[in-house]
Amino acid sequence: MNKKAFYDLSYGVYLCTAWDEGRPVGCVANSAMQITSSPATIAVSLNHENYTNKCVAETGYFSVCVLSESVDAQLIAAFGFSSSREKDKFSAIPWKVRGKLPVPDAVKSYFTCKVVDKMETST
Repeated sequence: MNKKAFYDLSYGVYLCTAWDEGRPVGCVANSAMQITSSPATIAVSLNHENYTNKCVAETGYFSVCVLSESVDAQLIAAFGFSSSREKDKFSAIPWKVRGKLPVPDAVKSYFTCKVVDKMETST
């Protein structure tokens, strides 16, 4: 793991990705933060209704992809304005499996994560 990227994690726009029975899914998340450095732990906030949230809950794994300030707005639009339930968001972008998870090539850095705990909130 690149610890510099981990320590520099701040408020911004992130992509979260996961698998849906072998199909890559993802969404935009604007909240991701470091919880602890040892063991390396990240918190991410996903909407209850989001299909990617369902896939993360089912598989127990996800990635947090950090976007640069100069990222193409089309990437954010592709992951933020539609649901992976109905659309293959990865069909029009280059991506690879990294750390056993789907990660778009256009990201600045990424973290592959295993769910260790979750907290439900009202919204």
